[in-house]
Amino acid sequence: MAPKSKKAVSKSRRAGLTFPVGRTLSILKKGKYADRIGAGAGVYIAAALEYLVAEILELAGNAAKANKKIRIIPRHIQLAVRNDDELAELLKHVCIAEGGVLPNVQGVLKPKISKKPKPTLYTESQEY
Repeated sequence: MAPKSKKAVSKSRRAGLTFPVGRTLSILKKGKYADRIGAGAGVYIAAALEYLVAEILELAGNAAKANKKIRIIPRHIQLAVRNDDELAELLKHVCIAEGGVLPNVQGVLKPKISKKPKPTLYTESQEY
């Protein structure tokens, strides 16, 4: 009796990842980044990319919820990335299409608020 053949298990499934490890590894090899690339390099980069995407999508989802929307648009991704210090530093040279800019009004342009209330014609302390 011939032994039963085992079902193929993907590298992503073995690593417990959603991102494609095999595709990441082949892109690394095709890119000629080094003469030799180990099998663990694809797993490592796929895991790092999956973490970054999950982090950005979580923050963008929060931004969408704050704007009372159920769909994430590039504007929400832009707000999420630029309001997070570490992601802003990582993606400082990245331009997100249709993302817009952060809302910002310089202090010089804001109207000055006086501390004293303006005198009115009638005040409560006056008696007639």
